[in-house]
Amino acid sequence: MTEATSTTPAPDALADVLADAPFARLVATDDGDALAAAGLLARALRAVGTPFQVRVSADPVPDDDGDGVAVTVGAARGPHSISGTGRPASADAFAVSRALGVDPDPVVALAGVVAAGSVPGTDGSGDALDAAEASDRVRRRPGVAIPTADLADGLAASTLVRTPYSGAPEAATAALAELGLPADLDDDAHRRLASLVAVDVADADGASTRAASAVERALRPYATNGPFETIGGYADVLDALAREAPGTGVALALDAAPSDDLRSAALDAWRPHGLAAHRALDDATTGRYDGCVVTRVDLASDDEDGTAARDAAALLPTVARLVRDFRSPEPVAIAVDESTGRLAAAATEPLGLGDACRSVATEFGADGWGAADRGGLSVGTGDDGDITSALAALREAL
Repeated sequence: MTEATSTTPAPDALADVLADAPFARLVATDDGDALAAAGLLARALRAVGTPFQVRVSADPVPDDDGDGVAVTVGAARGPHSISGTGRPASADAFAVSRALGVDPDPVVALAGVVAAGSVPGTDGSGDALDAAEASDRVRRRPGVAIPTADLADGLAASTLVRTPYSGAPEAATAALAELGLPADLDDDAHRRLASLVAVDVADADGASTRAASAVERALRPYATNGPFETIGGYADVLDALAREAPGTGVALALDAAPSDDLRSAALDAWRPHGLAAHRALDDATTGRYDGCVVTRVDLASDDEDGTAARDAAALLPTVARLVRDFRSPEPVAIAVDESTGRLAAAATEPLGLGDACRSVATEFGADGWGAADRGGLSVGTGDDGDITSALAALREAL
């Protein structure tokens, strides 16, 4: 199935379909924007009394059993979808919720917007930002977008930045100690922190020219009274949960007032995800080709319990995105783990990556998935598994 089999309808049109639905099945792509959008739609359905089901999939196909309405979130699939193409899915889900007569949570919507790589107030999210500011849910301030009050914890695990201390809490603690920040951070302290991160991102070994602009979405964050310290930090958590712990992610996006236990569970999934992605990149080997950069990692070096394939499925898309944003001089970054027979690709613009991965998968009897600007392949690790040949075919297709 290709990436574009339907278009995103006007909010009123999809709201009319959902308002009359006896049951709604929402299936979202495994990213923070789609997860936030599915959470907004589910909350709206709950508010109007429509039963629903939510699930997350790397390559979602709408459930069509003739009972109820199926909506795909994050991909243009089936008769009803919020594709996330052109603008964040969460911005459209916010509009659909309002069309249903519901007052949606602007903090969740804005977290989805940031997870999509956008900036609050742009790409259709102006209404969500206005609602958040009008209700004093957010405040723009200097600093860095992390989910935790613990700066070292947040900086080490954040996947919104790539610094010399990413993946290393002790090194982050040492870097912060040199700043001599006060216990209670004022705006001046936040500015000093932001300056440190901006310089360390741009001056890091191997940093691309794109890194200096990519770090901007992590600076001057919106502080929030939501479950995490900043909107950007919330986005980082949602993006990790979408692949690392989708059940927890759905629960978080659905909960208007997440408990301390749920918040802790979310951070307990986000933290090792971010640390592992950065550490995998630390140990990776990278090669540059015409149009793409290929980063090879090994997630199975100490695999004794069969978790490497699951780790690769969750981590490789994050590694590919980090390389794309902070290391790649080419428009496409591909992260490969030969030990698990998997790869993930991320592009700076829509290049048909998902369709390219599906096409290569067909050639190799493998699995391929993705959207216009990201994709993945899994050929397995048996005698017929050959991720190296599949990678070569994908490079050729691009």
